[in-house]
Amino acid sequence: MSDTPGLDTGVDRFRLAMDASGIGMAIVDLQGCWVEVNPAFERMFGYSANEVVGKPAVAFTHPDDVPLSRGYLRGLIDGSIPVLDAQKRYLHRSGDTVWAHVNVSVMRDEGGEPLFLLAQLRDVSEQHAAELALQSRADAEHAARDASNRQLQLFADAVAHDLRAPLRSIESFSALLADRAGERLDETDRDYLARIRSAAARMSSLLSALNDLSYITRTELKPVDVDLSLLADWVGAELQDAEPQRLAEIRVQPRMHVIGDERLLKLMLSHLMGNAWKFSQERESVHIDVRGERRGELMRIEIRDQGIGFDMRYAHKLFEPFQRLHGPDQGGGHGLGLAMVRRIAERHRGSVGAQSRPEAGSTFTLELPAVPVAEECA
Repeated sequence: MSDTPGLDTGVDRFRLAMDASGIGMAIVDLQGCWVEVNPAFERMFGYSANEVVGKPAVAFTHPDDVPLSRGYLRGLIDGSIPVLDAQKRYLHRSGDTVWAHVNVSVMRDEGGEPLFLLAQLRDVSEQHAAELALQSRADAEHAARDASNRQLQLFADAVAHDLRAPLRSIESFSALLADRAGERLDETDRDYLARIRSAAARMSSLLSALNDLSYITRTELKPVDVDLSLLADWVGAELQDAEPQRLAEIRVQPRMHVIGDERLLKLMLSHLMGNAWKFSQERESVHIDVRGERRGELMRIEIRDQGIGFDMRYAHKLFEPFQRLHGPDQGGGHGLGLAMVRRIAERHRGSVGAQSRPEAGSTFTLELPAVPVAEECA
């Protein structure tokens, strides 16, 4: 059997249980050689006990897993691995690879010295093959989606590019016609011309928005510590510079820091604060309040306005592309702004929501990853 002290007693203790078990079981000495294997082990690997006993376990291990097996043996003997629970590859007598789920424990004497190892092995080859097949299908589906998205993106980019040239022509010649023939046109003609120029401007804005949506979807995120308060102040200044004649009060809470892509977060705030500005055009002055608070690992930011608001019955449409709750005369745009806001939030593993009442203003709520406390600016 073996000259290892206490081994024969241990083998006798487990022999009956091993013979009756439907799970592959084996006893391994401290040199990593098989001492005894049960019938289930023989069936699993196709070898008889006589062909296995006395030989090193690594001789039946897949070559790629030999270093791993030797490391496991060292760890079990020196105690750095109390109990091994892992999957590794063995070689069947036929040459096929057998994936086995291995549980190995060390039997020790009263003084704690290792005597031998008891291993249990279950054949998980079919399970592993099924997992590989599922992963392969998932990878193929992911690759197909990526390819489809790239094709759609190329198509959208081509369409946007091809439309810009005729749009520029429409805008340019409409402007020239208005300048040169304005006096000869009657009121109806001038109205038609204004409608043409307005439609061209809306189409140009839509193409720019589609380009932004494309950028948001495909750009690689570059997460850094972002001072969201500074970005909000920047957006507020841009809004006021664009319409200096409007009375406005924009209040931004200082020191709101998040982890994110600065350019995308700036674009997000531009849409949210821009909406608050547009939908306050019926008010004597614009009031926008941006504030936030830390909640665990998230920063919760609220952007509140006193504009015309909207009916919450239609809130489910709010972040969908091309859905508009307001007409152009109320400040409604191309219907992509809030869709971009949601996409940016989702790409940052965050979220966006809204609460509102008609004629009572709106509050948009963002949840974004906060800067870890230890890294937050003092």
